[in-house]
Amino acid sequence: MNKMTVRDVDLKNKKVIIRVDFNVPLDGETITDDIRIRAAVPTIKYVIEHGASKVILMSHLGRPAGTGFEKEFSLAPAAKRLAELLGQPVKLMNDCVGEAVKAAVASSPEKVVLLENLRFHKAEEKNDPAFAKELASLAEIYVNDAFGTAHRAHASTAGVAAYLPAVSGFLIEKELQYLGLAVNNPERPFVVILGGKKVSDKILLIENLLKKANTILIGGGMAYTFLKARGINIGNSKLEKDKIDLAKELLEKAKKAGVLIEMTEDFVIVPNFDSNDAKISDVIPDGFESLDIGPKTRAKFKAILNSAKTVVWNGPLGVFERDAFANGTKEIAFHLAGLKDKGVKTIIGGGDSSAAVLKFGLDNKMTHISTGGGASLEYLEGKELPGITALNDKKSSGCGCGCR
Repeated sequence: MNKMTVRDVDLKNKKVIIRVDFNVPLDGETITDDIRIRAAVPTIKYVIEHGASKVILMSHLGRPAGTGFEKEFSLAPAAKRLAELLGQPVKLMNDCVGEAVKAAVASSPEKVVLLENLRFHKAEEKNDPAFAKELASLAEIYVNDAFGTAHRAHASTAGVAAYLPAVSGFLIEKELQYLGLAVNNPERPFVVILGGKKVSDKILLIENLLKKANTILIGGGMAYTFLKARGINIGNSKLEKDKIDLAKELLEKAKKAGVLIEMTEDFVIVPNFDSNDAKISDVIPDGFESLDIGPKTRAKFKAILNSAKTVVWNGPLGVFERDAFANGTKEIAFHLAGLKDKGVKTIIGGGDSSAAVLKFGLDNKMTHISTGGGASLEYLEGKELPGITALNDKKSSGCGCGCR
């Protein structure tokens, strides 16, 4: 998508409102993973350095009731962490709309202010025009850098763009660059790794990638429905019975499209899900279930990946949260890190696959790790994202000031 970015507008002496994604995991008031805050810093710094008179940040956090302030969903921890990353004060407002907030933003000596959680108001998720207009009234330019919410048509992601010049930040630009490259013009061979729990979560993704990928590697919980569709016994492993026929159809479509689909051929099995009494097996006997891909499958997947030029990975290959069943996901993650060093584009498609890469300390070892779970999935499925569609298109010529 040829959308305007923050580079395309004159920021000097302008009030700039930026939609960021500070929806971070918390343990009490302690942030346990700050990657989304760190990802927003380049855009915020750019806006500051290019002379904005005020930088107004807005985000949601969690799922409050939408009936007013709830301390457990306050953005106070995010404001504190951002101040540390920027090396300057960040003022947290006590709300996100209203005359008192407008006055506080205007009078605040801090250049950077953070509005309180947008979802303390139900109007945010309803994309209420009046709410969007109030947010827009705080500024002169709107920047969306919250890719993780770009698939939602909310007041802060789509509504505000109706009232201000609307451009993307560097994070959204990067997401579109790499995810767009993967789905529209990948360097080949193009290999996709799919995992996660359910076939039903990935139907549209698989159908879209069958038009684009050379090879699809399937692991994780979704693999067992495909294996069942091939007539392979899966014991008590996770199965979506109502998706077996669909899995057969997808396998047939792949065959017709000339796309190679490879999946698990050996397993890490246990007598029940809560057991750590695991063993490697070429089959899944009745009374057992598989929670990870086995060493033969890992070797097969690595051999296929060795020939790839572009790799997209969406979904872990086992129950990676438990160390006994993390080896498949871990080995493939480390292998991809090595391939990236050899010039292979390695793109991690958000959600649990991103969490796995972070768990193994490989967040700086991939070409791109998407910050959007649902947003990256929908983009890879070929869907339009409302938060992106709402941004101004680049023009072949013009004043460059960001006006419509």
